[in-house]
Amino acid sequence: MKTESRLEKILNSGNLAVTSECGPPRGCLPEKVKEKAEMLRGVVDGINVTDNQTAMVRMSSFAAAVIIKQMGLDPILQMVTRDRNRIAMQSDIIGAYAHGINTMLCLSGDHPKFGDHPMANGVYDLDSVQLIQTVKKMRDEGKFQGNADIANPPKMFIGAAANPFADPFELRVMRLAKKIKAGVDFIQTQCIFNLDKFEKWMEGVTDRGLDEKVHILAGITPMKSAGMARYMKNKVPGMDVPDEVIKRLESVKKENQAQEGINIAVESIQRLKEIKGIHGFHIMAIEWEEKVSEIVEKAGLSPRPEI
Repeated sequence: MKTESRLEKILNSGNLAVTSECGPPRGCLPEKVKEKAEMLRGVVDGINVTDNQTAMVRMSSFAAAVIIKQMGLDPILQMVTRDRNRIAMQSDIIGAYAHGINTMLCLSGDHPKFGDHPMANGVYDLDSVQLIQTVKKMRDEGKFQGNADIANPPKMFIGAAANPFADPFELRVMRLAKKIKAGVDFIQTQCIFNLDKFEKWMEGVTDRGLDEKVHILAGITPMKSAGMARYMKNKVPGMDVPDEVIKRLESVKKENQAQEGINIAVESIQRLKEIKGIHGFHIMAIEWEEKVSEIVEKAGLSPRPEI
């Protein structure tokens, strides 16, 4: 029997959804997971649990998601195709669903060369689109990818990521359409700093009617400082940070830059709310979870609806 996740219920009700994320620790520290997740209680509709992000070894997304689920919160299991073959991924999906985890995000993952084990072999048995297809087949047909029947199939609410800013820009909408065709239910976008370019991407999305086939959650990352903004502009692939954002952060005293970063995030949400096809927000406050509630409140997204 299918149990709808809180995120699915919020999106289907027509309310704007809010998700955030919790990066697991680099050690056997369940209390760290609990501490981060507790900051998000009552603030968001789902908590992404990252899967060895930036190709650095961390507590598994599965384990951290179970801890969060046991707290009575709503984890979103992230799964990258970099580290496991299709047998292991399908095994983890039914294992997660057996623990009541009913929402997941399908990703390819950062290449091992960017992490702390550059000598590691990437698996990439499937790509993110094929993983979406696999989860959909498990859910809707009750079959593993190899066509064997699944006893009590995992009824996952399926998510994926989209980067409207990666090159070539003109192929970005087509890439989204491919994921929708594969069976994705919701999309979380890359952090949005270049709002003009994002609006142009959304025009392409709505022109093709794709906003009626998938729930799009706009990605928001509050900047802690001008230095962080410069780093994201120059060092993080696929990130588009306009010079005016950096200049605005530089225009205030160093001790006030973090608050200015929060102000920019709130203003971005207010503007993005007006764009046709936006169904919610994914707030990526990297190691800054304590600020998510302030952003959600100031952006007029709290209290969260009772579902």
